[in-house]
Amino acid sequence: MNDEPQIELAIQFSNGGRLTAEDLLLIETIRQERSILGAARASGISYRKCWLMVDALNRTFESVVFETHPGRRGGGAEITPFGERLVALYRSMERRSRAAATAALEELDQATDPNYRKRASGAAAAAPKA
Repeated sequence: MNDEPQIELAIQFSNGGRLTAEDLLLIETIRQERSILGAARASGISYRKCWLMVDALNRTFESVVFETHPGRRGGGAEITPFGERLVALYRSMERRSRAAATAALEELDQATDPNYRKRASGAAAAAPKA
């Protein structure tokens, strides 16, 4: 586990589309696996969720992020040149955000309670007590 505070970048576009760290993980996993099913298996995300994320990303932009090739033989998915550019732009924004926020993150980190422990999920906390 990383002991330093982290910034997680999530972009909400004016058309309602989003681009998050989870989307970037999926894009990079599909690049490596060359299929949505392979990416689902490698990332532990359900195939349905992966497919919905691919569809949402392809509809968010005028250019598609993924090209899919359905079918048993030769099927799969690949990242388009626009998808590669999208990854590069996102990673650039991450680096710039971290650099710009370094001093503020250090100050906030120093203000955290060292005895803090994460609580159970909201569902467990809302359950009736015996």
